[in-house]
Amino acid sequence: MIEYIKGELTDVTPAFAVIESHGVGYGLNISLNTFSAVQGKKEVRLWVYEAIREDAYVLFGFATKKEREMFLLLISVSGVGANTARMILSEMTVAELCNVISSGNERMLKSVKGIGLRTAQRIIVDLKDKIVSSGVAEELSAVAGQPTTVLASPVKDEAVGALTMLGFAPAPSSKVVMAILKEHPDMPVEQVVKLALKQIK
Repeated sequence: MIEYIKGELTDVTPAFAVIESHGVGYGLNISLNTFSAVQGKKEVRLWVYEAIREDAYVLFGFATKKEREMFLLLISVSGVGANTARMILSEMTVAELCNVISSGNERMLKSVKGIGLRTAQRIIVDLKDKIVSSGVAEELSAVAGQPTTVLASPVKDEAVGALTMLGFAPAPSSKVVMAILKEHPDMPVEQVVKLALKQIK
């Protein structure tokens, strides 16, 4: 089992990172929160979750242990897969998600692509006590939303690429991203993707 990977960050997009360690390049699926955390860094350490399936061996990387713990809690809920959990953690920080679960905010969870009312209710019911017992709820007192780095363009291409990797069609993704950048030309790519996730249905 891989606990974490530490090495040089050789490539990163809002949805994927490549870390080279001892001559091996590891490709890891990441959330927007992790993307924000590794911006501008050359050496990084990402905590790992290995998804081993019959047809694939996929790695997910997290900037903090707390984010990985929340990811593991999310995929323990019936109806929530790894990509859906990553989508949730791309729209909310761990602290924000803890607040949503502890306050029973179904509406906020339903705003995430792929989450219906029943799944939102199941996440809240299943995880309300678990986030406390696991220690993840300590994030409730954390400051949500750290400052992000404004990326040098092309922000549009990177945002559309990230949305495509998250399962959205390129054409509608591009349309939404262009509309967002028209209103907010200086918005960093991770914020563009977050906003686009709320608009694409």
